[in-house]
Amino acid sequence: VYVDVGNAMGANMVDTVAEAVAPSIHELTGGQLGLRILSNLATRRLVNVTAKVTADEVGGKELLHAIYRASRFAELDPYRAVTHNKGIMNGIDAAAVALGQDWRAIEAGAHGYAAITGQIKPLAVWNLGEDGCLHGTIELPMPVATVGGIKKVHPGVQAAFELLNVTSAQDLAIIIGACGLASNLAALRALAGEGIQKGHMRLHGRKHANGNAQ
Repeated sequence: VYVDVGNAMGANMVDTVAEAVAPSIHELTGGQLGLRILSNLATRRLVNVTAKVTADEVGGKELLHAIYRASRFAELDPYRAVTHNKGIMNGIDAAAVALGQDWRAIEAGAHGYAAITGQIKPLAVWNLGEDGCLHGTIELPMPVATVGGIKKVHPGVQAAFELLNVTSAQDLAIIIGACGLASNLAALRALAGEGIQKGHMRLHGRKHANGNAQ
């Protein structure tokens, strides 16, 4: 059963529909009445975002090619693909939490989609174009909402929506998907360049400095 939930996340609605139609299906088919719940693998709510990045924007041609090789690594090796996708979700989850979305549902659907073929694949890939630029694409389920949830009662979420000036779930999905693609690019640039630990250590240093200041 597919339900068009509009600008809502829709979990409660889909569960309600599943429970409502279950007795009729049971009557038609016989057998034992089982689970009546949605799937978080929302393959009819996919978002697809693309980006183009020049060599100058990432720090030079050599680094641009290194980012491409790092992306290709994730396409070929499932152990790398899992960490590649984790970096994507760093950006997506942060945006989703700030906007009051069900980040656990998004996370579950994303990792399920990455493995839908039976092999873990990267949710985002970067390729070298004939124009000399990096071309990135991300695709994953994005069950988000601009109505319902905690938006009506949480002032921080309300402020985030006012900042974005977004009203449709489709537009919100694009924004959050773009956060994932940007986070992926930042991670690959760090890995292909100075290494991830230098940035991590700077972050830890700032945390300790703030702690001492307090």
